[in-house]
Amino acid sequence: RFVPERMVPFSFPLSKCALWDPVPMGDGIGSHITYYRNPKLSMMEKTLRLAYRHAKQNEKKLFSCFLLGTLAVDEDGEGITLTIDRFDPGREV
Repeated sequence: RFVPERMVPFSFPLSKCALWDPVPMGDGIGSHITYYRNPKLSMMEKTLRLAYRHAKQNEKKLFSCFLLGTLAVDEDGEGITLTIDRFDPGREV
């Protein structure tokens, strides 16, 4: 499932010395997590309830927070599973 309008090129931060020649070689290719694998999302109910409660209590319409978890390749190698198990409301500063 190649979606070129959603693809964003990435780059590495500038540094004083490089271990390789930064000049592009060859044709550009697209890399996307769902190109070869079937993604699954798993979320703990406790985490979802905590995030929902925090959002309802927040006075701002938009706020920042973090959902933390693990990414694993399935045993058959055909899919990936993202398991979200922690909520961090972050800091205002």
